[in-house]
Amino acid sequence: MHWRPPRCPPARAHQLSLVAEAEGADLFGLGVLAVTRGRRRWRWRGAARARRVEEGRTRVARLSVSAGLARQQHVAQDIRNTVGNVPLEWYDDFPHVGYDLDGRCIYKPLRTQDELDQFLDKMDNPDYWRTVQDPMTGRDLRLTDEQVALVRRLQSGQFGDTGFDPYEPAVDFFSGDIMIHPVTNRPADKRSFIPSLVEKEKVSRMVHAIKMGWIQPRRPRDPTPSFYDLWAQEDPNAVLGRHKMHVPAPKLALPGHAESYNPPPEYLLGEEERAVWEQQEPSERKLSFLPRKFPSLRAVPAYGRFIQERFERCLDLYLCPRQRKMRVNVDPEDLIPKLPRPRDLQPFPTCQALVYRGHSDLVRCLSVSPGGQWLASGSDDGSLRLWEVATARCVRTVPVGGVVRSVAWNPNPTVCLVAVAVEDSVLLLNPALGDRLVAGGTDQLLSAFVPPEEPASQPAHWLEASEEERQVGLRLRICHSKPVTQVTWHGRGDYLAVVLATQGHTQVLIHQLSRRRSQSPFRRSHGQVQRVAFHPSRPFLLVASQRSIRLYHLLRQELTKKLMPNCKWVSSLSVHPAGDNVICGSYDSKLVWFDLDLSTKPYKVLRHHKKALRAVAFHPRYPLFASGSDDGSVIVCHGMVYNDLLQNPLLVPVKVLKGHTLTRDLGVLDVIFHPTQPWVFSSGADGTIRLFS
Repeated sequence: MHWRPPRCPPARAHQLSLVAEAEGADLFGLGVLAVTRGRRRWRWRGAARARRVEEGRTRVARLSVSAGLARQQHVAQDIRNTVGNVPLEWYDDFPHVGYDLDGRCIYKPLRTQDELDQFLDKMDNPDYWRTVQDPMTGRDLRLTDEQVALVRRLQSGQFGDTGFDPYEPAVDFFSGDIMIHPVTNRPADKRSFIPSLVEKEKVSRMVHAIKMGWIQPRRPRDPTPSFYDLWAQEDPNAVLGRHKMHVPAPKLALPGHAESYNPPPEYLLGEEERAVWEQQEPSERKLSFLPRKFPSLRAVPAYGRFIQERFERCLDLYLCPRQRKMRVNVDPEDLIPKLPRPRDLQPFPTCQALVYRGHSDLVRCLSVSPGGQWLASGSDDGSLRLWEVATARCVRTVPVGGVVRSVAWNPNPTVCLVAVAVEDSVLLLNPALGDRLVAGGTDQLLSAFVPPEEPASQPAHWLEASEEERQVGLRLRICHSKPVTQVTWHGRGDYLAVVLATQGHTQVLIHQLSRRRSQSPFRRSHGQVQRVAFHPSRPFLLVASQRSIRLYHLLRQELTKKLMPNCKWVSSLSVHPAGDNVICGSYDSKLVWFDLDLSTKPYKVLRHHKKALRAVAFHPRYPLFASGSDDGSVIVCHGMVYNDLLQNPLLVPVKVLKGHTLTRDLGVLDVIFHPTQPWVFSSGADGTIRLFS
């Protein structure tokens, strides 16, 4: 017959639960369920527990009568927090702090006291200092005297229990008397009678090391200290004899007549000499003291600077170098890098060939046609002039009505267009020079544009030229809100970038000719933009600000590199035809060469010019680059870039070209190379354009 646990009636279980709720005790603390032979009964251990059961029954009867009425009237429940060991920060965003046994919320007490009420309570309530807040219920509790005494004992570093004595006498486990019998009567191990093999190997190794001389036996040290003369004549066999190129100790100069107590009259200073001596600096005086005359040596007073001079003498002895340093004898010519001769680096421009005259004011910008037959120049006289390169003849003069800041010829040989930056507009001109088929095809290309039905909002406006303007050659006008300082074409000839003289992210705009669209590629500004340039082969855009050059990837729309030229103000920018090197000029007369594959810091910094650089340029085919400065000179350098990535570029200045005259402290304003020949064009503040070949 299997045993089954006793079964408690539901009514009895409900009464026990109410008793537990009334007493705040656990059911397992009320009694122990016992089972006897064949009988099921409850047995409560202890008379005290039996009395508590009877009292609980009485309370159960009372609670059962008033339970319904209490639920209807919503009598306030006990606010003791019965949530258990749960972090109270869980209830920071709730109006309650826990739940009672019936599952109802225990709301936080309302604490409407502000700082003024707390201060008044602190002044009026004598028990304010012993009042703390219960974090479980949020109520204020008043500490008893025993609790205050316990807190004070803990704060002072004492034990909480007053009956604990930390200094009670210690009882030794072992007595001080000598005992006959040992603590443990365990017999010794057998291995204690056998020699250790490990120790035998260690001893044998140490004996072998002593025999070989690897370990020296300890010898008693001689307690007597050893001294030797530091500045004596060293014996080659002595310790100091090992120092080569020995420097002897500095010796004091022998005293002269001026240091005598009875010097001759010519060594005594007069009043004028004494005044001059006092006005001189201590380092400029021939004598550090004034010679004086005494009748006898006994009348000479004590020397006041004796201690200081003895100390300086000791410093001279201590800080004197004991050995001469072997200086390397280097020929200054060997430090100069071996550069090839300029004669071996030809061809490059060497002399002035032609002078283009016609502008009445300074010429700011130049541009050469892709074929190299025509030259466009912009000036402050409000005109754009087109020249024939071979004859220096002005073919056409186009009045634009303002200062021409920049001019750029379209690099596409199948398109005949010139972009001119005038005030806040970019003018697209068809000069109709050269092949008539190319000029006609350009007009057909521009007239084939069909405007969209819904024009989108753009940062610039595209306007068609009027009939009068078309007679001059003007085809399109791109209007901006701010003055345009630079215009440059992409290598394919469909896109052009402009720089506006403004603040913010709209300093750089990119225009597409075929679709007549304009866009601002940047969302924020990183300084005042000076120059922009397209990469010749990759979708990169180089933006030069005053202190840095940023390289942006147009397809990924992200910053690729940031070049730091270490210049105060960048003025010009040019990209190598291969695309791996960049040069920039600055107003602090520096030309900085960057190798994009090497580092973001300059590879070379050239300081050949004496004044500010205004323009730099690479030759499209030859390994040449040039720079123009306000000192009126153009310096042509040989810049060979090798296909081997392990070989650094070779930079050699080959020629200084002069011809421009300084006007209003301005010299060369723009420099550009011929696309096919080793020729360089320069425009100056004197209103002339010069061709060096």
